[in-house]
Order: sequence, then C-alpha cells, then structure tokens
Amino acid sequence: MSYNFREIEAKWQRYWAHNNTFKAINGSDKEKYYVLDMFPYPSGAGLHVGHPLGYIASDIYTRYKRHKGFNVLHPMGYDSFGLPAEQYAIQTGQHPSITTETNIARYREQLDKLGFSFDWSREVRTSDPKYYKWTQWIFIQLFNSWYNKSKDKAEEIEQLIEIFKKEGNANINASCDEDTPFFTAAEWNELNSKKQEEILLKYRLTYLADTEVNWCPALGTVLANDEIVNGVSERGGHPVVRKKMTQWSMRITAYAQRLLDDLQKVDWPQSLKDAQANWIGRSVGASVTFNTIPSGDSNISHPIEVFTTRPDTIFGVSFMTLAPEHELVSKITTEEQKVEVETYVQSTSKRSERDRLADVKTITGVFTGAFVEHPFTREPIPIWIGDYVLAGYGTGAVMSVPSGDQRDYDFAKHFKIHIPNIFEGIDISQEAFADKELTIIANSEFLNGLNYKQATKKVISELENIGLGKGKVNYRLRDAVFSRQRYWGEPFPVYYVDGMPKMIDEDCLPLMLPEVEKYLPTETGEPPLGNATEWAWDKQKSKVVNNSLIDNVNVFPLELNTMPGWAGSSQYFNRYMDPENNKEIFSQDAINYWQQVDLYIGGVEHATGHLLYSRFWQKFMFDKEMVPHQEYAKKLINQGMILGTSAFVYREEGTNKLISKGLINDINVSPLHADVSLVNSSDELDIEAFKKWRPEFKDADFILENGKYIVGREVEKMSKSKYNVVNPDEICEEYGADALRMYEMFLGPLEQAKPWNTAGISGVYAFLKKLWRLYHTGPEGGFQVTEQPPSKESLKSLHKTIKKVEEDIEHFSFNTSVATFMICVNELSTQKCTSREILEPLAILLSPYAPHISEELWEKLGHSASVSTEPFPNFEADYLIENSKDYPISFNGKMRFTIELPLDMGKEEIESAVMSHEKTKAQLQGRIPKKVIVVPGKIVNIVG
Repeated sequence: MSYNFREIEAKWQRYWAHNNTFKAINGSDKEKYYVLDMFPYPSGAGLHVGHPLGYIASDIYTRYKRHKGFNVLHPMGYDSFGLPAEQYAIQTGQHPSITTETNIARYREQLDKLGFSFDWSREVRTSDPKYYKWTQWIFIQLFNSWYNKSKDKAEEIEQLIEIFKKEGNANINASCDEDTPFFTAAEWNELNSKKQEEILLKYRLTYLADTEVNWCPALGTVLANDEIVNGVSERGGHPVVRKKMTQWSMRITAYAQRLLDDLQKVDWPQSLKDAQANWIGRSVGASVTFNTIPSGDSNISHPIEVFTTRPDTIFGVSFMTLAPEHELVSKITTEEQKVEVETYVQSTSKRSERDRLADVKTITGVFTGAFVEHPFTREPIPIWIGDYVLAGYGTGAVMSVPSGDQRDYDFAKHFKIHIPNIFEGIDISQEAFADKELTIIANSEFLNGLNYKQATKKVISELENIGLGKGKVNYRLRDAVFSRQRYWGEPFPVYYVDGMPKMIDEDCLPLMLPEVEKYLPTETGEPPLGNATEWAWDKQKSKVVNNSLIDNVNVFPLELNTMPGWAGSSQYFNRYMDPENNKEIFSQDAINYWQQVDLYIGGVEHATGHLLYSRFWQKFMFDKEMVPHQEYAKKLINQGMILGTSAFVYREEGTNKLISKGLINDINVSPLHADVSLVNSSDELDIEAFKKWRPEFKDADFILENGKYIVGREVEKMSKSKYNVVNPDEICEEYGADALRMYEMFLGPLEQAKPWNTAGISGVYAFLKKLWRLYHTGPEGGFQVTEQPPSKESLKSLHKTIKKVEEDIEHFSFNTSVATFMICVNELSTQKCTSREILEPLAILLSPYAPHISEELWEKLGHSASVSTEPFPNFEADYLIENSKDYPISFNGKMRFTIELPLDMGKEEIESAVMSHEKTKAQLQGRIPKKVIVVPGKIVNIVG
C-alpha cells in the first residue's frame, strides 16, 4: 500500500473538525498550559510558506504538551481591522467587511490544510462587534481612570474628583499633563462642569489633546511611527508630514517605569527587551527653565523648559534649539526671520521623526531672532530651530552645549556659533568631549573643579534655590496617539456635549460602525465616518439616530475617528479564555484558571508596537483587579523569517534587451524581479510565459547563453512585491502538509532567518514514505506489525530517539528532532523491525511533527481514539547502556572482522574468546602469533 498523503490528510482534518479534538475546557483536573500565536491580519494574498513557521512550532509544542498530560489552550483568531481592506473599499466600493470575510475564509482553508490543532471554538475577530464591544469597554475604563503615582496604580476618576472637591490638587501626585494648573478646593467647586471636564482630561488615562502626528494625506489618516518606512507610508509608499491635530491619546507614560522594571520578570528574548527598554528610554537629569528675553517683536517673556542629562554643563550653553513644530516658534520669531523660519518649518513637516533622528549627516537649522536668558549668568542666548530636536521627545527644546555634545558641536561649527570650553584640560578644537566619567568642570563659576557627579548635584541644588529647575527622571516614551482617520476600525464609544467627550453607557455597547457611501474623508476634511448620515447619539433613547436630529440637547454628535490597529490586539489573549461571554469581558473563573499565556510566539517586528501596548493594557487591567498578573505572557519566542529566493532578469540600460546572467560581464544592466514560478530548478526562465506576464517585454530581445535565459538569484524577504512567494497550497498538493511542517522545522533553528528552497522538501517527503514502508512490510506492501519482542538494537534506536526528541522540543530545537527521526527510521528499517513495542511509541513520538500520518498509523495499529492525547513515550535509560562491544579484530594492524563480546570481560577472557573464534583460526592458518594486544572496550590486535 503506497503513502497516499492527500487522502490521509483530508481524512484526519475532517475527523479533528467533526470531533472537536482540540477543544480546551475551562477548568480541568489536568495542569493547564496556554500556547498563543500572534493572530494574523487576513490579507487578500493569503499565506505564503513563510507565514506558518511560528504556527508549526507552536503546534508541535502544543501537541507535545497534550501528550504530556496538560489541558492545553491553543486558540486562533484574526486581527481583522486594517487599512488594506479599507483601501480596497475606496478603490472598488466593496464594504471592508465583505473583503475581510472573504480573506478570512481563505486563511482558514489554508490553516486547516496544514493540520494545526487550534481550538477554533474560541475564534475571535477584532472587527466582530461581539469582540470590539470589549475593546470599547476597556476604553471607557481607561477614560474613567487616573494614575496615582503615590500608590503606583490606576484608580477611579471619581476618587480624584472627591479629592478635588475637598483638597484641590496641590497634594496630588498624579500622572498628568505638564501644563495642569494648581487649584484649591474652593476654586474647583466654583468651576462650571465644562471647565472641570477640561481639567479632568489632563488626568484621564485616555484623553483628548492637540498632538503632533504623522499625517498621510493620500491615505487620509494618522500613522504610527512603525507604519512609516523611509519617510513614506509602509502601505502604498505615500508622503507623510508632521501635523498638529486633536487626537485621542493613551497615557502609557504613566506606566513607563513599570513597563521597564517588569521586563526582568518575563522570559522574553534579550534583544526584544533591549528594544523596549530603549524605546521607553529612561534617563536621569534635571529640568531647567530658560525665560525668553522680551523684544520689540514680542514684549512677553515665555518660559522654555528643557530636560538635560548633563546639568553639570549648563555654563557651556551657547545657544538653544527648539523643534521646528514647538508651539513657541511662531510666537517668538522676529519679523526679520519670519519667512525663513516658516519655510524651514514647512519643509521639516514632510520628514518623519525617525528620518530626522536617523539623519546625523545633514545639518539644517534657522535662527529665530529671539534670545533666552541664561539662568545663572543672565547672558542672552540665541534661539535656533533645528530638525534634530523633536517636539514629541522631552519638551521639544534643547539647551545646546557644543563642547559636550557632538551634534550640538557640529551644528555650532556649521552655523559659526560660539563654542565655550567648560572642561578642564580638554582640547575641543576638533570634536566635543562627552566622557562624563573623566569630566572636571571649568569656566563655570561655582562648579569649577567639580567632577560630573559633584557638579550635577550642586547645579540641581542651585537651580531649585532660584526656582528655575529641579532634578527629574525623563522617558523617551511618549503617550500613544489612539485616533485614526479611517472607517475600518473600532468606533469610539464617545459623543460630544458642548465640545466635551462623554462616554456611552456600557449597557449600550457595542457601538457599531455605521454604513457609509464613501470610505474617503469628507470634502471638508472630516474622517470617513463624517460621511455617515446615521451617526448621532440620542441620550434619552440610548441609540444611534439620524444626524438631522442633532439638537445638542438630547441628541449629540458622535466621534468621527476610529481606534488604531493595535487596539484590538491589546487584550485578545485574555478574551480567548472566555470568548462567548456576553456579560463580561471574561469570567473570573476563566481568568483565574488560565491565568496568563505560558508560551507566546510571534515576530520581533512587534517589539515596540503591539508587545508594548498590550503590556500597558494588561498592567491597567491588573490595577483594576480584572486580571491576576501584571504580565500576560511568561515566555515569548520570536520566530525567524523564511526568506525567498528571488529571480532576476537583466535589462541593458537604455535598451529593451534582456541579457542572460552569464553574459552580463561589463554591460550596464538593471536587475528586474521575475516571478519565481516562471523559473525552473536549473534557473532557466520560461521566456514565453515571462512575456505574457510582463507584456511590455513581448518584443524584447532576449540574449541567451547556450540557447537558454539564465536568471540571477538572490535571497530576500519573501514578499508578493518581489514575486518570490511560494504558496503552501501548492506544496501541500505535491508533497503533503506533514512534509511541509517537517521541512520548515528542518530548515534551521526557529529564531533564525533561513532561505526557502522547494527542491529541499523532497528529502523530507522521501523520509515520510520510508516511515510508511516501515509499517507496511507485509505481502504486497500491506500493513504489518507483530507482537514479537523487539531486539536490543531496536529498543536502543527508539529510546535514544525519545530522549533526543523530548530534549529538543523542551528547548525548541525542532530542526534537530527532524534529523533524529530520519536516523531512527533508517536504523529500524535496517533492523527490519516490525515490533508493536517499538512502532507504537514511534507513532506517538512523531505525531507533534507529522500529525496526519501519525493518526493514520495509530488507527492501523488498532486504536479508535486520536493519537493526540496518548501519553508521551517514557525514556528508559537502561536501553542505552552498552552491555557488549563489537571489538575490531586486527592482524598486524589491519582490521579483518568484528566480534561482539560482553563489556565486563577481562583481558584474558577477551584473548581466549578471540583466539578460539573460527575466523581467527582461519586467519592464522595454524601459525602461532608473537603476541596478542588487548585493550578492553576498544581493540584486539594479533601480531605475527
């Protein structure tokens, strides 16, 4: 009987679906284990062979844990809100939900074909109102909370209001806006409700504020930093500009220190921890206030606060630099400098923050014409603007000390600004001096002769004495912008009364997306929800009504922005624990049983996005006693990337000639991607198929070598745009899902990037056929397993495999397990093993990696239940203990044959046994050897 993988895999996929084989239960006598994959965005392109890598690894571990007796939760869902479906809606008019549903069906079909043991009964979709009801609910909880720094936790906003009524805010230690005014209880109580709400927004954990954002006019939306690549949008490559907008923000900065500290509590890759730590960017220094000097253009003095990690260098300040988008720029710029400043501000707005930070070579800036007063010397200091300073980091202002900072030094040199030397015995004629450990301060009045630590302590004390500064801990982390000008996202559960945000009652959730005719922003620049005609909130009837009914008495306008892509992924791991619960986000029974994710697998590209925001939400939920842990994932593994092997054709510059790779030599050519499906295993291009694919080359002149066009090859990221995508459906059709699963693991260590080579899968496929034959040695290839006791060799082969595979799985070294299986099957085949005692545990052992063939063999072995819950085979070390040795028997140093002898034999016994052996006698032919050399456990050499 041949190995018919198509029939076998379809059969067991139907069986698992029909029997809910992998459904987890909430509450069990078994120990729980929760394995989670980062859920995918269902794109129209479907999966390529790179996508399942992490899913295969998690599935192997999941199946292994079931074999080890755990109650395993392994759910899957879809991060189904996203810009691609909306862009498709803009182009075609098709509602994003239809596109998304089609794409999900495609993904589900592909995932099912790969034999994953997901508990599909718990599937969630972020675009499902039953799911985003709870995203909206958490938003409301955040809105109704503030961060008490004295208790280091979030608390109800009502508690804060009560404190305001009785004490004002002078004694409150809270995370709040920098410009929050102080007030007494009497002053608070005299404020009208709108003024009170404006102040409360400065404390709420989600709030409205004017924020510098990345605005993409072509997409009509704000983009996060991680959605911008090289100054343009990641999707579509459209220009992005900096713009100030009123946006919802999340006060993630309140949790900065906890997010930093608790990285030590999780088993996550160190590189990822470092990325988050750098993104949070904790630094210790001082806050210093410089006051602008009134002039003819502006007779008002404005305070400019800066944060510096080197307050000891304050006497080295020779200019101040503001971010071009700093709010004071327009107020302090003199009339003479106005045009130059405005031109510079406009040009800077077209560059992303990342580009501005990364570009250390280009030096640009403009003098505003204004000055600040030095807090100690009272000397005027010129105020410049420069794009290397960001409004979103610190205060958007820098006290520039060119002698102590290389970027300030380069700026000063470029614009011929004075560079005072404040370091004793240091030459700064060529570069700045930044080694604080070797610093001795000079030319700095009361700081002269002090080292870095002494000077820092002294200057902070003096700044506090004159009321112009204080010691401070600062973070690079900024509050997270939470608004997007898109249609296809979670609606905010917010309506506006007199311009102030009000939350919809929780009982009215979900607030569902309205229907719109157009998915673009309105003609007046409002987000796409501005196109909705039924998008007003009737407070009395607690429902959405027609916009024409807005009277701002009972009916009010609803929020037009939607939530960002990371909203739905920030607590999905908890919702999986109780996804059908419509009364609460999850029951306490469910959360207390599953606790947290034990193993999370996903890409490192989410380090400072999803993986940071989700930790923030989890800590907030912990503060509100919703969850039992501050961290939601104990262990995280970042799987590497499977790379594609791209194909290139070469067009001679200025011509329509395509030159075969081997003929290029010194010809000036441009490489062009060719679809890998048009290239065979010998790198030969199907020219006619290429012409049909790229009609612009139908009349091209193909310059061939030996009658063939040979393409170039290069390993790159697997991507549709590079035409190097390999479809897993095609691999499953030709070789089977089990072969694909094992091959992806065989490619190399899970965490590393590795190139895909379809030709390589044939080796794994051959292994599976050999495995099948091992169980089918009966007449005409029939199934044959016997009850006869196994040989010592077979027991040894099995148990060394059990030992190695278990160690490999525990250490996530899946690639070496595949090699171990191949060795085992080769050995058992050579041994002609048919023993049930060997072949039955082997089927269990292999099932995490190749579940379909294992299920089929298990059934053939006479079992009616799935192999998936059978106990993992026990390793017995005794079978690996060597009791005998195959001694090589040499004559005058040349090995002639081997003899198996017990390892506990003494020297004389070994010699006696060898000399009496028939093969020894045949070799000696009656001669008497001069001597017999015996090394116990190693060799026997007969001399003479």
